[in-house]
Amino acid sequence: MKSRKFWVNTLVHVILAALSFIWILPIFFAVLTSFRAESGAEKTYIIPKGFTVNNYLNLFNVGTGGLNYARWFGNTIVVAGFSCVLSAFFILCVSFSLSRMRFRMRQPFMNVALILGMFPGFMSMIAVYYILKGFGFLETGAISLVALVLVYSGGAGLGFYITKGFFDTIPKSLDEAAFLDGCTKWQVFTKVTLPLSKPIAVYTLITSFMAPFTDYIFARVILGQNRDYYTIAVGLWTMVEREFIEQYYTRFFAGCVLISIPIAILFLLTQKFYTDSMSGAVKG
Repeated sequence: MKSRKFWVNTLVHVILAALSFIWILPIFFAVLTSFRAESGAEKTYIIPKGFTVNNYLNLFNVGTGGLNYARWFGNTIVVAGFSCVLSAFFILCVSFSLSRMRFRMRQPFMNVALILGMFPGFMSMIAVYYILKGFGFLETGAISLVALVLVYSGGAGLGFYITKGFFDTIPKSLDEAAFLDGCTKWQVFTKVTLPLSKPIAVYTLITSFMAPFTDYIFARVILGQNRDYYTIAVGLWTMVEREFIEQYYTRFFAGCVLISIPIAILFLLTQKFYTDSMSGAVKG
């Protein structure tokens, strides 16, 4: 039995090591390419023959075709900031209402929301496009960034299930005690529930903040052709289009590495809240 257990553990560790190597290899390739001195995309080797930091330095120079990495980063920060505040507000309000209140059609609404959540968001892309076009939000410069914020935050309320589950762990006796003291529902939400829900509130803010950094589909459709208002995902993709790839290939990887650093740091700093948000508000 001990021998069998030894071989099973060895096999598991070998599989995990292989999976870890497969997962780390693209990151390793991206970092190496970001420091590669040789320009161009098609190379027959992985390890660069020369190393340079100019790919990072040149990334912030506005190149041909209006490729402005610094502006794209700023656009993404603005969109992510407004989106995370609005999205978190919608999610927390919807979750509190469904957790604490009982009203007609509550359960059917939750069932419909669950079904809608099973479909990818880009299935509504055509409808969203024509709605925004009807309101004149497309191809209008900075207004297109406002439209992007509306798209990211508009449907955020449907992602209430995790937050609602967290609110369900807070004893309702606390709400009843607050009502006896004369609190309104809004005061119970802001002064009782939210202070006890810091982990899930931070989790909601962080996930909402990170979404605009990785979304390409909606951003590409809504922002149109004006490169000054691209977000980082659309801008980086532009760098590897046919007319720019030979010149910007190594800068593309430098941009990917730079944008991953703040996200990784943010995740590491808030990892505790991810763990606490899964364990509930009240521990035994």
